Amino acid sequence: MSANKKTVYVNAKIFTSDDHNLYADAMAVENGIITWVGKETEMPADYSEKIDLEGKRVLPGFVDAHMHPIMLADYSKKISALPPNVNSLADLAARIREVREQQAADQWIEGWGYDEGKLAEKRSPNRYDLDEGCSDAPVSIIRTCGHIRCVNSKALELAGITKNTPDPQGGKIDRDENGEPTGVLRENARNLVTPYMPDLTFDQTIDQLLDLGNLLSSQGVTSISDMGLLDSNDPYVYYTKAVEKGFKQKVSIYYMWDNFMGDDSFKITKEQFNKDQQIHSAGLKIIGDGSVSGRTAWMNEPYLGTTDDYGISVCSDEVMETAIAFCKENRCQLSMHAMGGQTIDRIVDRAYIEEKWTDDDTPYLRLEHVTEPSDQAIAKTVEKGFGFATQPIFLYCEIESYLTNLGPERTKTTYPVKKMLDAGVLLCFSTDAPATSWAVPSDPFPCIKAAVTRKAYDGTDCGQDQKVDIETAIKLYTKSGAKVSGLQGVGELKPGYHADFIVLSDDILAVSPEEIDKVNVEKTYISGEMIYERN
Repeated sequence: MSANKKTVYVNAKIFTSDDHNLYADAMAVENGIITWVGKETEMPADYSEKIDLEGKRVLPGFVDAHMHPIMLADYSKKISALPPNVNSLADLAARIREVREQQAADQWIEGWGYDEGKLAEKRSPNRYDLDEGCSDAPVSIIRTCGHIRCVNSKALELAGITKNTPDPQGGKIDRDENGEPTGVLRENARNLVTPYMPDLTFDQTIDQLLDLGNLLSSQGVTSISDMGLLDSNDPYVYYTKAVEKGFKQKVSIYYMWDNFMGDDSFKITKEQFNKDQQIHSAGLKIIGDGSVSGRTAWMNEPYLGTTDDYGISVCSDEVMETAIAFCKENRCQLSMHAMGGQTIDRIVDRAYIEEKWTDDDTPYLRLEHVTEPSDQAIAKTVEKGFGFATQPIFLYCEIESYLTNLGPERTKTTYPVKKMLDAGVLLCFSTDAPATSWAVPSDPFPCIKAAVTRKAYDGTDCGQDQKVDIETAIKLYTKSGAKVSGLQGVGELKPGYHADFIVLSDDILAVSPEEIDKVNVEKTYISGEMIYERN
């Protein structure tokens, strides 16, 4: 279908995410832009094409406001240390062994996704576990949260990490009773080995992005926020080249400030900040703490079983202050990874004293994850219009770690979605893919199911008073995601917006909440062009 025709879509159950016109059964599109949405009996008479959507449920395309697409595209080619492929440390060693048999000793073996709560041994792998799989080539397995890396003895040797290596600022090298590194590198310590690891070629990265774009299309994801790379490459260059080769999603990009602070040559151009283009730079990202599942989020209360372990504050004052200065000068967004309550309070209190520095209605500060916001942080956030991006999938798939680290009652109080919404917080849903322990981490449907049921994948109650209805969940995954990310003209089906929409196999507004993750995307449209059709 040509996107330049004036097309009407009829016989549809349209949920628009537009509160002023929430339901419709027909829609008109011209040159990729929606011109009218409403009742079929009132639709415009002047059109060149009519498409019958056969009574199917139609939603705006999903907006994943927090993910790491380039990382996810890369991980898809590596060992997945998750069920059903890996259920124990022995399984992990076997997978490493298989890879080693296919490559030389000078090649790294990489994997992602391990979650000790899902392993039979109920503990993290260490260097010796990985050595069982391979001892003559370096091995690196990233934990599901992305904040902890486990490496084997060969990798420690290559990076020169010994019992005499000090912990880096904002990081920790786990050590045994003799002071020897165990191979577990937490937060900033995980970066000690990256200079010794191989980089993909530019063309390999582009090809992987194109593959990921196809996957996202099949999942109904039409817009995304790239929340930063772990290296100093420029994601804007990757995406613009991928677009030339057919990448379809709209993207807002955040630069990881730790990689660029102090680099006088780093600059984001006025052209990159232009939100009218498919790919635009949104601002900077800083890391305030770690993860609950890795016991590195900087919490208000100690982790279960301790009296003094509150997690780790990762971000130095210098990183935070220089990031704020850059964002004020360039009138762009600041994003902070802030899971624990102490981290949330720290950045909210600091940004609260500033006047809004973004030019449009985009929040000048957005917080990522937001596990345990204080009442004070919520009130200041509402007053200043900060944005929160949270991930229902965390409780859903990482429940073992949350129960171990926080206990069942405290777990129920985390991610208080209903409380934040009732207070008036600008809140959105996202996946943080691949930084969560789910086999297909970018899939929106388990994430939505988790928000509507507030139950984990195994049925564990995650706090019924904080669940939301399905309509609210969809709005948080569409309209709100666009607002938090500063993505223009997406997230709602209304005149003047891009015709980014999806057609579903089942009516997600009518199925049982327990069946939400069984719903499939049948068709995906971006700017009026059908870019995906399910078999």
